[in-house]
Amino acid sequence: MHTTCSEAIEEKVLSGKRLSRNEGLQLWQRADLLELAHLANLVRFRLHPDPVVTFVIDTNPNYTNVCITDCVFCAFYRKPGQKDAYTLTVEQVMEIIQRSVNLGATTILLQGGHNPSIPLDYYLSLIRETRRRFPNVTPHFFTASEVTQMASVSGLAIRDVLQQLKDAGQRTLPGGGAEILSDRIRRRLATKKGPAEAWLAVHREAHELGFKSTATMMFGHIEEDEDVMEHLDHVRNLQDETGGFTAFIPWTFKPGNTPLHKHIRQHAGPTRYLRMIAFSRLYLDNVPHIQASWFSEGKKTGQIALHFGADDFGGTLFDENVHAATGFINKTAVDEIIALIQESGFDAAQRTTLYEILRRCEPALAT
Repeated sequence: MHTTCSEAIEEKVLSGKRLSRNEGLQLWQRADLLELAHLANLVRFRLHPDPVVTFVIDTNPNYTNVCITDCVFCAFYRKPGQKDAYTLTVEQVMEIIQRSVNLGATTILLQGGHNPSIPLDYYLSLIRETRRRFPNVTPHFFTASEVTQMASVSGLAIRDVLQQLKDAGQRTLPGGGAEILSDRIRRRLATKKGPAEAWLAVHREAHELGFKSTATMMFGHIEEDEDVMEHLDHVRNLQDETGGFTAFIPWTFKPGNTPLHKHIRQHAGPTRYLRMIAFSRLYLDNVPHIQASWFSEGKKTGQIALHFGADDFGGTLFDENVHAATGFINKTAVDEIIALIQESGFDAAQRTTLYEILRRCEPALAT
């Protein structure tokens, strides 16, 4: 390895042995970027031998922008009573889902603010109606902090709320709301969301009830290297315990229109993002999929990430409002996602929320 890291770390990776936290920190801080990519690609193809990159046709609508949590990185939310605050009816959400289903969507990633005026039955109705009207769609609804909000409003335990969501027809949870799973950082970013354990506890309970979920990370703001390692350790440890995570999805903080933009310690550009993709593939040895984000990082960076250990290209995100509120807007269509994957030298395959292959896409015709 062309770096100050020891050959022993490289040998550990090549032999499939787990990296310790200290070894991981050395690799994250010191490894040559392209050597990191090389190692990550070796591990990627050891886990997934076929040169296939998956994607999902999905959408990311919001049922409300009302929120009382005051996260300093968010430009989307509105306080109760503000003139542009809204909460959609169940029927309005179904209309959004119908539009996306007409475009081929199989997954609906529905999220909203922490709105204390919404009763639990509203969330259950969203799931039931989605299942009833769109039986081929996966309701990939509600982050951990939204589940915690439901528990607070209903007076139920987290596990009981999750059981009711499951009884209504939900089987997966998105990983949003993790930000950085370091209490030091969370106290500054989102005090009202509670410590890292608040996010971890929801996913642990969900996994125990049979849910699958994703793990995410939003980085490139005020975190330090030790915070990154703490986050990845939490994900790896919980995955050892439950096996419930399908994928790890990192993305970089978008500062536009947010209170946090004045306090950024280090902006994460494409180089740091690619380092995160490759490093997470090596350190999260028990998480099967690493997702490259064309959406948050730009299409070219997303394509390059496919050569840094990522094996998934995310989704189409027909309706997306949270990043858009920061002034960062990236749009695509199914055909373009397929083309971007194929241009990167991979075969494209459409998947479900649970990473089951729905179809292999035809190779693009040479021009």
